[in-house]
Amino acid sequence: MKNIVILISGRGSNMQAIVNAHIPSARIAAVLSNSSSAAGLAWAAERGIATDSLDHKAFGSRAAFDAAMMEKIDAYRPDLVVLAGFMRILTPEFCTHYAGRLINIHPSILPAFTGLHTHERALEAGCRVAGCTIHFVTAELDCGPIIAQGVVPILDGDSADDVAARVLSVEHRLFPQAVADFVAGRLKISGNRVINTERDTDTQALLA
Repeated sequence: MKNIVILISGRGSNMQAIVNAHIPSARIAAVLSNSSSAAGLAWAAERGIATDSLDHKAFGSRAAFDAAMMEKIDAYRPDLVVLAGFMRILTPEFCTHYAGRLINIHPSILPAFTGLHTHERALEAGCRVAGCTIHFVTAELDCGPIIAQGVVPILDGDSADDVAARVLSVEHRLFPQAVADFVAGRLKISGNRVINTERDTDTQALLA
């Protein structure tokens, strides 16, 4: 059984998708947040999952917050830490501490549109597709080895909200599968590439 700790900052819809997937040999040990009012904490608690929060505003530096959060995470002895809408830029120390067992989902087809406001930027750039990327986390923002990517069309007349909703539906399919692949030991990092040893990689790119 692999212990999984999920970090969120809001409602945690991707966290909910992972929990609802009932991944074999996976135990959701805790859901933690940098906001005590994050709606996802109540959702997780209602399902008997341990929850906790740590207000980043109460710390004098990003490093101090990350150190305190690491202490909370490590209490659950995680095999995998999942960033599911955790809206914090992590320190190199945090990333190194969980190297190879820290994954994130980003709402763009990396390496395009790292950072924030990805859908607005895709529309401004005239892109015909948008999507999401699940990747291992490194100290360089949104640049770790890619596990899986999903692609959706951008239709004429779409707003950023339209694109976001379409991408989110793919996120909810890809993220639980990526976690399941990690838990099953199917993911191997080779340089900056992730090799899935048992799954057909063609099935991991979805066009909705």
